[in-house]
Amino acid sequence: MSVAINAQVAGKLVSVEVKVGDVVKKNDPVAALEAMKMLIQVFAPADGTVASIDAEVGSNIDPGKVIMTLE
Repeated sequence: MSVAINAQVAGKLVSVEVKVGDVVKKNDPVAALEAMKMLIQVFAPADGTVASIDAEVGSNIDPGKVIMTLE
């Protein structure tokens, strides 16, 4: 079952802390967004393996946009 990790707020994707194939645990930090001059950590919603990274560092992200997918 795939689990999408979505942006909760609009912002700029400033970092991705994992790569495809990495195993993550629920609540591990996986990315960071900059929104309203604040750094907002994005956490894994479940245990899994990173299957894809669907957004590029430096890009502007809309709320709900898929940042990455876990398997």
